[in-house]
Amino acid sequence: QVQIVESGGGMVQAGGSLRLSCSASGSSINGNPIGWYRQGPARLRDLVARIMLSGGTYYAASVKGRFTISRDTTRNTVYLQMNSLQTDDTAVYYCNAGTETDGRYYASPYWGQGTQVTVSS
Repeated sequence: QVQIVESGGGMVQAGGSLRLSCSASGSSINGNPIGWYRQGPARLRDLVARIMLSGGTYYAASVKGRFTISRDTTRNTVYLQMNSLQTDDTAVYYCNAGTETDGRYYASPYWGQGTQVTVSS
């Protein structure tokens, strides 16, 4: 079981930027595809962005062009760069170290504590 640690959240005004980090305590996530999810108030947890082992990425339509997911294997960290933030981006953000089979991503049932992102108008 990978112990995920998310960080980098905070409060920012609309139009601002934040960079979230996802790492693992005591283990490596370099061999996992990683998904960033978010859960806003009274909402389901939705996939925001995903990076596969090949480096291939996916973005939800609502964040495409504004968010960028990347991986630094030397730091055992996956980042989510969030630009042009909007109030609708307010949520708790979680990353998930999943598995990959035949090019398909499968989320792990284990989650970290998440990091709060609050965007004010």
